[in-house]
Amino acid sequence: MADRKYGEPAPPTTSTIRGEDWYGRTLTAEQYRRVEFLDVDMAEITTENTVFDECSFRGVAFNLSAHTNSGFLNCTFSACSFFDATFTSCKLTGSMFDGCTYSLLKASGGDWSFAGLPGADLRGASFRELRMREVDLTGARCQKATFRDIDLSGAWLTKADFSDADLRGSDISALDPYNVEVARAVIDPDQAITLAFTLGLKVLPA
Repeated sequence: MADRKYGEPAPPTTSTIRGEDWYGRTLTAEQYRRVEFLDVDMAEITTENTVFDECSFRGVAFNLSAHTNSGFLNCTFSACSFFDATFTSCKLTGSMFDGCTYSLLKASGGDWSFAGLPGADLRGASFRELRMREVDLTGARCQKATFRDIDLSGAWLTKADFSDADLRGSDISALDPYNVEVARAVIDPDQAITLAFTLGLKVLPA
């Protein structure tokens, strides 16, 4: 079970879809509320304008899936696979992830605020132009990941590793270089000034 921030319990589900093969399905403008998806194959599934509200996904394969303008709101993902999955202009606000894999995951646009990805292995994943306010990345492995133009204000980043990551254009005001690894990370001049102030350095004109 994914631990939710502030100790809030996961929403209870009211129905279960178990062991079904949804491989390659297209879901357009569909609605699912408080449904448990258990060991469902959603590989290469396509969703558009589809909403999963307070649903639970356990052992679900999202490999090579593509999601556009869809919502996974306050959902729980446990032991799911997101190999080469793509999320475009999607909302995953408040959703929690536990024991999942994310190789080649790509997300652009949309809102992942308040999502929980503690300890997630996000090495090589790509996030662009997202709202990720107060996202929980505690202990996450983000080496060589891309976080471009991301709103990370209020994010939980303690013991996260952003070594060799591309952070340009992102709000890194919540990043404490004393407890976050940022060796060789790529940043822009404005971010360099932010980090300098965090370290207590004086930035003066030449």
